[in-house]
Amino acid sequence: METTFAQETKTKIQNAYQQFKNAPSLTNGVAALTVINSKTGEIVFEENSKIGLPTASTLKVMTSITALDLLGPDYTFPTHLYYTGTVDSIGTLNGNLIIEGLGDPTLGSERYPSHNAETILNKWKAAIKGLGIKQINGLVIADDKFYKGNQVPGTWMWTDMGNYYGAGVSALNWKENAYDVNFSVGRPGSAASIKSHNIPPFYQVINEVTTGSNGSGDNVYGYSAPYSNVIYLRGTYGADLKKTIELSTPDPALSLAYDLSKVLTADSIVVADSMITTATLLKNAGISNWEANKQKLLTIQSPKLIEIIHWFNQKSINLYGEAILKVIGGISANKYETEDAATLVAKYWENKLKLPIGEIRTYDGSGLSPQNRVTSNALARVMQYAQGRPWFADFKKGLPTINGMTMKSGTIGGTLGYTGYQKAADGTTYTFSLLVNNYHGGAGRMRQQMFKLLDVLK
Repeated sequence: METTFAQETKTKIQNAYQQFKNAPSLTNGVAALTVINSKTGEIVFEENSKIGLPTASTLKVMTSITALDLLGPDYTFPTHLYYTGTVDSIGTLNGNLIIEGLGDPTLGSERYPSHNAETILNKWKAAIKGLGIKQINGLVIADDKFYKGNQVPGTWMWTDMGNYYGAGVSALNWKENAYDVNFSVGRPGSAASIKSHNIPPFYQVINEVTTGSNGSGDNVYGYSAPYSNVIYLRGTYGADLKKTIELSTPDPALSLAYDLSKVLTADSIVVADSMITTATLLKNAGISNWEANKQKLLTIQSPKLIEIIHWFNQKSINLYGEAILKVIGGISANKYETEDAATLVAKYWENKLKLPIGEIRTYDGSGLSPQNRVTSNALARVMQYAQGRPWFADFKKGLPTINGMTMKSGTIGGTLGYTGYQKAADGTTYTFSLLVNNYHGGAGRMRQQMFKLLDVLK
C-alpha cells in the first residue's frame, strides 16, 4: 500500500511539474525541484536538481543549519565594556571607555526586550555610575576592529547597500545597522519631504525623493556605503503610502558611541573628549596606547543562536546571516572574511553529506548576492539532514508559514525559491526545494504558479 501511495505521489508531482515548466512564463527560464521523503530519505522527485541556480533568501536555511550544527543552539556573541586609566576622588575617569564588539548582530535590536537599545545603554550607564564616574576625561571608543570595521560583501549591488536589507556587518553592530525615515507627500510628481528621521548629525542627507501616484508603493532607495558621510535618497514614495523607510547605517559602531555619549550626558556624566571608532582611531598616528591596561566593566551576551536564527528566517534579516557566516568561518578555520567563510560552508557539506563542492557556490550568508549558485538537491539534502538534529524542532518553528506550508522563501531579481517541509494528507512528510530563475511576468503570478505545483504535496 505504501509503495502504491509513493508511486501515485510521484506521478502527481511529475504531472504538476510538467504543467508548471511548460507555462509561458518559463519559456526562457529554468526551474529545479527536489522532493525527498522525510522519513526514509528517498528521492521522490527531482528535475534539474543538480543545476546551480541563484538562491535568494532560501540560502538562509543552509547558513542556519550549518551554524546550529557547528556552534550549537546555545551559542552567544559577547560584547565587552572596558575602561582604561583611573577614577580620581571627584569621579573623573582619566582614561577611555571602550565598547568591544565581537559580532553580535542583535545588539540594540527591538526584537529582544532584554537586548534592545534602551536596556543595553542603561546597563552600561549603571556599570559606569557604579564605578563612581561622573566625568570622562578621555574618549568613548567603539572598538569594531575584530572584523576590520564595517564591511559589505563584495558581490552585493550598489542599489541594495544603502537600504536596511543591504546593511554591512561589523564587529560592533547596533540597532540592526538601520535608520528610519518618514516622509510627507504632496501631489504626484512633487517633492516628498522628510517629516522625521533618527539619522545622527554627522551624516549629510540629500533627499531627492518625489511623490508617486496612489498605489505605486515604496520605490525609495538609499545610496551610501560603509563610512559614507553623505546619504542620498532617491526614487518615489506613493501618495497614499504610510510606511517608515529603513536605511543602512554607514558606521554602526560610531552610531553606538554617539547614543551612549548622549545617554551619559543626559544623566550629567560629562564626556570631555569625543567619540571615535577603531576604524578611525587606528589611522590616527597621534593616538596610541588607547587600550593599555584596559579593565572589564561588564560583558553582555547576545540572545542564543537559536533565537537569532528564528528572526533570521522569519523576517529574512540579511545582517544576521552575514554575522553568523563570519562566526562559522572563524570557528571552523579562523577565517572571518565573508567569501572565505562561504567557501567553508560548501566544504562542510562536502564532508558531512558528500555533496560535490560544485553544488554550493556562494558568496555570502544571506542570499543577497546575485552571484550565489546552489542546487535544489543541496538545499533539500541539507534541510533533510536537519531533521535528525536535536535542535530541529526549534529550527522548524522559526520557518515562516507560506501558502499553508512550512518553508523559507527567496526573492531576488528574476529569481524565486521555496524550501521547506510539508505533511501530506496521507501522513507522509516531504522535504522539498523549488528554485526558479529568469521567469517572465510578475513575481506575484509566478508565486501562484509555484504554490499550485507545491500544493500536490499537501
